[in-house]
Amino acid sequence: MCATGQTGEVTASAPSSAHATPAGSESPVPTLRDFGGGAFGIYIHVPFCATRCGYCDFNTYTAGELGSSSSPQSWFEALRGELATAAREFEALPSAVPRVETVFVGGGTPSLLGGDGLADVLDAVRAHFTLAADAEVTTESNPESTSPAFFERLRAAGYTRISLGMQSAAAHVLKVLDRTHTPGRAVAAAREARAAGFDHVNLDLIYGTPGETDADLDASLDAVLAAGVDHVSAYSLIVEDGTALARRVRRGELPAPDEDVLAARYERLDARLEQAGLHWYEVSNWAADDTARCRHNLGYWDGGDWLGAGPGAHSHVGGVRWWNVKHPARYAERVATGALPAAGWEQLTAEERYTERVMLTVRLRTGLPLDDLDAAGRVAAARVIADGLAERREDRLILTDRGRLLADAVVRTLLT
Repeated sequence: MCATGQTGEVTASAPSSAHATPAGSESPVPTLRDFGGGAFGIYIHVPFCATRCGYCDFNTYTAGELGSSSSPQSWFEALRGELATAAREFEALPSAVPRVETVFVGGGTPSLLGGDGLADVLDAVRAHFTLAADAEVTTESNPESTSPAFFERLRAAGYTRISLGMQSAAAHVLKVLDRTHTPGRAVAAAREARAAGFDHVNLDLIYGTPGETDADLDASLDAVLAAGVDHVSAYSLIVEDGTALARRVRRGELPAPDEDVLAARYERLDARLEQAGLHWYEVSNWAADDTARCRHNLGYWDGGDWLGAGPGAHSHVGGVRWWNVKHPARYAERVATGALPAAGWEQLTAEERYTERVMLTVRLRTGLPLDDLDAAGRVAAARVIADGLAERREDRLILTDRGRLLADAVVRTLLT
């Protein structure tokens, strides 16, 4: 339901030098020398959705697609098993397992589990890991599967942050995206979350959908600002191969997103959000102040460590990355053997870690430390600055407004 990588989890690049991990084979954890030393978070992947959105290529399943092979109950039992196994393997490492600074429950549609189900998920994390006293605990939610009682239950359970999939306030745009919620429900849900005691509430937007107009985007921004949220994520529509949307574009039923329109829409929403006191801190994210920033995602962008639990979830600890088997039934079968359900893993080389550092950090408002660049990167940085795509502030390379529109091009330049 969310528009970020693994919904809350950023996967910077595809596996490059993966080591196969067949069922019952070795775990990636013994290859670890230590934790990375940065923030440690846990991502929980809930693979269930009531319906499939036409633009979505995430690892999600409807009840009809799963049949009797998996259910929320069997998924939860497997999740508890994976968390127990991971904690046991981490405890065998030379260094102590760090406290969990952030938890992010994504999907899929986590709110389909209900307030009690999501409370059980957080209890399962607490049973095997120690949460920091000020841990940020986020769940994504579909506005249609929330209520005042739902938010009150989450707040009592220890959740601190809510992320709601809004996408647009225009009914015809939601129809193109195959979204099922009514245009006003996301704003109502955001207000209900605030009333339940959540200080930190995010609304997701997608811009550039075929048929969307400037007036549609303005209406969406009006609704977001009226909701009183302290965080907004906004993503340009990407037509992913294999999705229903891609098939409609290929058949000529819908036009492909126009790059010039996407750039104009980004500038339009950025200006409105900045004027309203929501400031960009990552190319696609705006927050009212430092406390409103999503600490979990900052952990990804800053090169922290995280355990990803659930079908298809990715983990990254100490330069080792692994990814779980995708299908919920196969995932549960692997967990039942007492092993981590990894489908594969890789130990990142120094070059790969450098690439990911540049790719992710340059997108932040705080910028990329120039000392992190190699000699060729520093030469390339001078070209980026000369082209007006970034500027040097003290010892950091920071994107200009134009550079944010061309962030991917900046990354390519820095890495060539």
